[in-house]
Amino acid sequence: MALKVLRSGIHPDDREAVARLARTTTVRLVPAEPGSQKVRVELDGAAVTDEIRLPEVTGIVSPVSTIADVRALMVKEQRAMGREGGIVLEGRDIGTVVFPQAELKVFMKAEPRERARRRGMELKEKGLDVPLESLEADIIERDRIDSQRALSPLRRADDAVEVDTTDMTIEQQVEFIVRKAEERIARSKDGKTEA
Repeated sequence: MALKVLRSGIHPDDREAVARLARTTTVRLVPAEPGSQKVRVELDGAAVTDEIRLPEVTGIVSPVSTIADVRALMVKEQRAMGREGGIVLEGRDIGTVVFPQAELKVFMKAEPRERARRRGMELKEKGLDVPLESLEADIIERDRIDSQRALSPLRRADDAVEVDTTDMTIEQQVEFIVRKAEERIARSKDGKTEA
């Protein structure tokens, strides 16, 4: 939605204009290819998976995401994806708003400097070189805005498993989550449902 706001030339603080735009926008999360576990993001029928991660887009995500019509559109699409179960989603309100009944919630955090380093590496793979200090400042500001917004704030769900990934590799993070999922599955087979 932030990408569409940019493309439309609407200022992200123009809440009424963004809300009108949201009501006429179609965002879909679809398999990247038949049978694939990877998801492609489509905006009004066009693939935008890479474009939504550009700095100019992520820079306006927080103000756009505070608008009720935008949140409603995103939550509707995310819930549609999860209707059949068996999915993994990430986002700032997935465990608290979108799927509060999720069987496993993992609240991942990391120091802003490390998150900026990771984001910088991702952008470099796309041919973009953004200063680490700029990325870190953007991350800190987005966290501040998202934590303080009235609608779907960034917060840890009470029943989420928290993990600090600052010093973890991606492989270690995946291993941690898979282990937690396996533990949850084993407990449910034993008839135990506690976290």
